[in-house]
Amino acid sequence: MSGAAEHYRGYADLANAQIEGTDYRVHVRPVAHSSVAVIAPHGGSIEQYTSEIALSVAGHDFNLYHFEGIRRSGNYAALHLTSHRFDEPRCLALLSKCDHVVAVHGCGGETQKVLIGGRDESLKAEIARAISDLGVDTQVADHPFPATDSMNICNRGRSGAGVQIELTMPFRLHGPRDALAGAIRSVLLALPDPLEAGGRSR
Repeated sequence: MSGAAEHYRGYADLANAQIEGTDYRVHVRPVAHSSVAVIAPHGGSIEQYTSEIALSVAGHDFNLYHFEGIRRSGNYAALHLTSHRFDEPRCLALLSKCDHVVAVHGCGGETQKVLIGGRDESLKAEIARAISDLGVDTQVADHPFPATDSMNICNRGRSGAGVQIELTMPFRLHGPRDALAGAIRSVLLALPDPLEAGGRSR
């Protein structure tokens, strides 16, 4: 199945080519009264360690979604449904109830870096500042992953604007993953409760 994923037009094509429970699995954990979703659309062995990092960010406070590759090999080639085509129905259903979406991804690279994109400029800046304060090389512009397409899964919550966090492999292997998760959590926990504040201004 080498390279199959690059031809998928959406989840339906992936589901026709791969077997849920054998090649991939989906985990959805809704949290009542939370309007924040933390997702790993390329979790498991597709982009290693993104599931674990997303789980640490979500804790027990935020909605969580994982799409995980569980094949013996070739997970990226067979299962990497690109973000602007990622339309897995259970993910979309979860995001339809959320105002804020943070998507955790993995990318290549030679050094420990965090590349932040998405259409939520305010939340993106807050998260970038929190991560940068850890001493981690953090970029919000001039990188290959701007994630500004309206169909990018991070932008498909109720607000139409979310945040995408790309972590290089050196960071995922050797970087301060727990500290990064804590920094992102601190920003998300400080968001106003939409039930009380009517949502955060943009």
